[in-house]
Amino acid sequence: MWFANFFIAGSITMVLPFLSLYIEELGNYTEAYVQTWSGWVFGITFVSAFLCSPIWGKIGDKYGRKNILIISATGLALSVFLMGFVTSVWQLFLLRLFMGIFTGFIPMSQALISTQTPKNIAGQVLGSLQTGSITGSLMGPLLGGWIADSIGYATTFQYVSITVALSALIVYFGIHEQRIKKEGDHEKTSYQSREVLAHIFKHPVLLMVMIVSLFVQIAHFSIQPILSLFVGDLHGPENLALFSGIAFSAAGLGNLMMAKQWGKIADRIGYVKILVFLLFMAGIVYLPAAFVTNIWQLVVLRFLLGVSIGGIIPVRTAYIRQEAPVAMQGEVLGYNTSIRFLGNIIGPSMGGMIAGFYGFSMVFFVTSALLVISGSLLFLAMNKSMTSAKHIPGY
Repeated sequence: MWFANFFIAGSITMVLPFLSLYIEELGNYTEAYVQTWSGWVFGITFVSAFLCSPIWGKIGDKYGRKNILIISATGLALSVFLMGFVTSVWQLFLLRLFMGIFTGFIPMSQALISTQTPKNIAGQVLGSLQTGSITGSLMGPLLGGWIADSIGYATTFQYVSITVALSALIVYFGIHEQRIKKEGDHEKTSYQSREVLAHIFKHPVLLMVMIVSLFVQIAHFSIQPILSLFVGDLHGPENLALFSGIAFSAAGLGNLMMAKQWGKIADRIGYVKILVFLLFMAGIVYLPAAFVTNIWQLVVLRFLLGVSIGGIIPVRTAYIRQEAPVAMQGEVLGYNTSIRFLGNIIGPSMGGMIAGFYGFSMVFFVTSALLVISGSLLFLAMNKSMTSAKHIPGY
């Protein structure tokens, strides 16, 4: 599963550094137009993903998650391949929308591994799994930028689709799923959606963790679609795709170094406490990026951001592993993924519009504030729950 996540993450992130540059090639557009449409094209994938994630999660709980992973990788490969042939922004926009139906491979792989893992080491194991997608995300932008500069943007999409298809083959031949129906006598072997939603709302900290996921994604993805344009302002047009890839990958390097460590620490100290710490840390690190004057200052800050962001996904998933019965974990993670994708919709669009009207620096100010607010809300929810109950599972 590590290698499958590596190929998926690496393949998808290969195209991110030059997505806005690809839009520039499709017509004679103004800078504001490119910035705005970069946000919409980047974010539209997550509209269909937002709608489909709980459905895939429920199907995975019922029929097994391995088959869903194969379908997801195949759909991604097809959509990425067709992106290499577009001739207008609207065609790219529609293909990104179609791609979103299948954008859930990594969250579904986390759900699969989560159900196969004992609760007391879930953070460490999910952190190790996270290093696969992080390594792919680290190498993808660098490799994608180099390939795009060498052979062009359109051809790069076509080559990327091949590596995505490899993930489907890896899952088909290399993964054996052991179906676990329940972990205790009090658990059921299946749950209706209303029971899953009732479980979420009856656990306030779990609900707040999922709501915070929305704000984290809004903050993190607000800068993603316009990062290459920001790099262009700092560095100039020379080897722009390559330096955009370096800026993307710097966060991946910090993420790679700390994801497993954060999971291990959270297993020992408590998942929610570590989440609060990481949110405040990320908010503090994001702010100075508004004042950078050269590319290498941005790269250093992106690395520090990766260190803080690196633990959020595995720690959050491990907490859900603690709080949700095994027979509903896929659907609960599906709702959490759906909420994250909603943030992915709002973030790029918001970032593109803020940059278009107020400049790049304002995006960093807003992002930093959102992360600090997220940490504050989760901290309040944690304290309230600790006050009302002496023992909260997962603390």
